Amino acid sequence: MIDGRLTGTVVMVTGAGSGLGEATARAFAAAGSAVACVDLNREGAERVARDLEQRGTRSVALPCDVSNCAQVGETVNQVVAHLGRLDVAVNNAATDHVVSIDEMTVQQWDRVLGVNLRGPFLVARAAFPIMREAGGGHIVNVASTAAVRAWANAAAYHASKWGLLGFSRALGVEGRPYGIRVTTIIPGGMRTHFFDRFPEQGIPMPDEANLQDPANVARAIVFAVQMPAGSSLQEMIITPPTETSWP
Repeated sequence: MIDGRLTGTVVMVTGAGSGLGEATARAFAAAGSAVACVDLNREGAERVARDLEQRGTRSVALPCDVSNCAQVGETVNQVVAHLGRLDVAVNNAATDHVVSIDEMTVQQWDRVLGVNLRGPFLVARAAFPIMREAGGGHIVNVASTAAVRAWANAAAYHASKWGLLGFSRALGVEGRPYGIRVTTIIPGGMRTHFFDRFPEQGIPMPDEANLQDPANVARAIVFAVQMPAGSSLQEMIITPPTETSWP
């Protein structure tokens, strides 16, 4: 059971090669955790893990497509093999296709749901028995304000994030008897590479003044995991003060 102090714990972060995932890996390292950096982009994961190692944190880089059942199972096993245990799993990896519903292909729909919803399910399914055997753990699912609001040209993204919110609530109920806590983080816009493809799709880039530093959200994730054993932070909405999609 995790209770405040993170020194000696092992954290697995998906999408750790950039953006919020990288910020989260660094935040847990600063709190004393060993960190498994998991990302589809091997180079990104290795870069972050290498830097953490140079700063004195035990870390390992593991390439993985979180929508692939076999890869996820092997990756979770590798986390335990390299770092000795698994206390926290942060499901951060995500993707999107910003197109209208009539232009979206079935392949695009399947990819968004595969990464954003199937991925957290596969990670949780693999991590759950390990945490149960250890007497507890924490699963953090990173959703979005897209899980509580709606806007155009994001049908698959909305479906995945609303689904992730429901999945998290159900997973939390199943985890309670075993000391496995589940938190859903619901961040608003962040200054990450998420918006990099907007210009090529003819979509205006958001004003950076309306975006938040991903390091702030990463600190909130660490805070949720550090909650005392007698409490569980179920869901947390974190937005910049000028968030345009909330309320």
